[in-house]
Amino acid sequence: MHILATEGLTKRFPTVTALDRLTVDVGTGVTGLVGANGAGKSTLIKILLGLLPPSAGGAKVLDLDVTTQGTQIRRIVGYMPEHDCLPPDVSATEFVVHLAQMSGLPRTAARERAADVLRHVGLAEERYRAMGGYSTGMKQRVKLAQALVHDPKMIFLDEPTNGLDPRGRDEMLALIRRIGTEFGISVLVTSHLLGELERICDHVIVIDAGRLLRSSAITEFTQATQSLTVEVEEGVQPLAERLAEHGQQVTQHGRLLLVKVSGPETFDAIRDAVVDLDLCLIRMEQGRHRIEDVFREEAADVV
Repeated sequence: MHILATEGLTKRFPTVTALDRLTVDVGTGVTGLVGANGAGKSTLIKILLGLLPPSAGGAKVLDLDVTTQGTQIRRIVGYMPEHDCLPPDVSATEFVVHLAQMSGLPRTAARERAADVLRHVGLAEERYRAMGGYSTGMKQRVKLAQALVHDPKMIFLDEPTNGLDPRGRDEMLALIRRIGTEFGISVLVTSHLLGELERICDHVIVIDAGRLLRSSAITEFTQATQSLTVEVEEGVQPLAERLAEHGQQVTQHGRLLLVKVSGPETFDAIRDAVVDLDLCLIRMEQGRHRIEDVFREEAADVV
């Protein structure tokens, strides 16, 4: 099932083309939208919310047309903006309740729902304090809570880990993953930090200068490479020599050996050599591609 799709989507501004004939579709789950700053990620989200008209092409969100049904889209979609937009003299509870009521919930239901989502994002007693005294991490949690308060079918999260320290990033990523798995809400999350999306996404879309570079399941981005990392406690040099004698391609990096996988016989050769030399094997790990590697390769091909 496609929860959103674009066809030849283009957005031109007087001095730049933000989106260039973008054609892509997104299924359920957590989808990452990857690109450098200025790649067109925020522009795409604004078009999908019906807040910005495209110059050409079209798009649908939950089978609703972005150019003619923007109001209906915003009723059933949550949005966490990148920029700081919280009123400093209002508490998180007051703010989220107000937005819940704007979405059509009666006041009592709005208060109950606001309390639920604020607890879910990790704000307990702090939710009664004015948001002007919040840390960046707390403000990000409030923005996530308001995106969830009206029980949307899908949420758009624009750079949700911006400004967070490592612990805050980990906690935010865990929240996003829970939303997509435990609560069954589809998520489109943007980031320029590629390693983050490897941890939480089912599918990743890579764009650069408004153009689609690649759209694939995360498993395809991070598939195994043809290289084994081998680490032994001692005897790395004798091991390298023994493997080379048996026709294996070996490169030594300090205590590590990188061995090219030519087939199942490579694994057998490493096992036999370790046993014959009476070595202590610490790890034997097959390498995996990273989104960052794929992004670099795809961008180079476009150029």
